[in-house]
Amino acid sequence: QVQLEESGGGSVQAGGSLRLSCVVSGYPYSRYCMGWFRQAPGKEREGVAAINIGGARTSYADSVKGRFTISQDNAKNTAYLQMSSLNPEDTAMYYCAVNGGYLCGGWYNADSYPYWGQGTQVTVSS
Repeated sequence: QVQLEESGGGSVQAGGSLRLSCVVSGYPYSRYCMGWFRQAPGKEREGVAAINIGGARTSYADSVKGRFTISQDNAKNTAYLQMSSLNPEDTAMYYCAVNGGYLCGGWYNADSYPYWGQGTQVTVSS
């Protein structure tokens, strides 16, 4: 059974930082694509960043480039999303997701991910 568990969300003031973590268990392959998504109330889920686990390729949405960094710790089966210079528009529920597309092609398409975590809330106040 594949399980993803996010942590690290919270409330911060604008300009602050948070680091989200996603621990993956039960996935039968060592190479896959992990994406981070977010969804604010009344808005569609959007892709934030992706990384090919076991490789080095990363991808980012334009809205977070230069502020967010996605990384991995293979020994811990964990991926991270370091978020800096946060602003109120970053407020959302953040989810990690996994698919078997190792090269992360079309990473921003939420429908391509069969496995999802339960989400962690990020709230940024002005």
